Amino acid sequence: MADSPAPRERSYGRAADQMRPVKLTRDVMKNAHGSCLAEFGDTRVMCTATVEEGVPGWRRGQRLGWVTAEYAMLPASTSTRTRREYGRRKGRSMEIERLIGRSLRAVVDMERLGEFTVTCDCDVIQADGGTRTASITGAWVALHDALMSFVERGAIARLPLTGQVAAISMGVVGGVELLDLDYPEDSHAQVDMNLVCTGDGGIVEAQCTGERATLSRDQLNDLLDMGQAGVARLIELQERVTNFRS
Repeated sequence: MADSPAPRERSYGRAADQMRPVKLTRDVMKNAHGSCLAEFGDTRVMCTATVEEGVPGWRRGQRLGWVTAEYAMLPASTSTRTRREYGRRKGRSMEIERLIGRSLRAVVDMERLGEFTVTCDCDVIQADGGTRTASITGAWVALHDALMSFVERGAIARLPLTGQVAAISMGVVGGVELLDLDYPEDSHAQVDMNLVCTGDGGIVEAQCTGERATLSRDQLNDLLDMGQAGVARLIELQERVTNFRS
């Protein structure tokens, strides 16, 4: 299959290894224990975290907490209306919320959390590529603030976070390796990749798919290097907005 053409100019006039403007705004939902509006260019995700006493039945009696996530796209988040998911969930939504949950659990000490369940809800307000990576990055901020609120009220002895976690997308479009793909780039990508890393550079998950072409080991290494550099910048932004220090 012939290569798809590379965009003549990236959104925001970016270089291949540059991200879109990223903004993390805290305390945007009055009733949530923690909340963050994550904006990656035109992609906007509302992330909230709610802490509840108790854990799932299979977890009871272990004196361990649990962190889970839910993900959904609002009807007007895309150019054509996205149907609400009622009884029948989309496989894509379930896959993304499991990814978010796994990513957050990688940096939570469940014993220190105790028998509390934290649910992080990620609702896509506007989708322009990278909704899962924006969800993970913003959900960590919401999770941090929710847990801090319970520490401050004395319900949890000390903050159970062991570090930070953030995520970014990469891909190959028209033979060019790009960081933080927007929708036009993602929809034409030969290779699509998402990378989730902790603050110390550890890889939680790397999702890489040859959509229209294969990639070499050297290309994979280049994408990983590009992605880890991007995640490092997101980690710095999280630190600035939360003053978190592991």
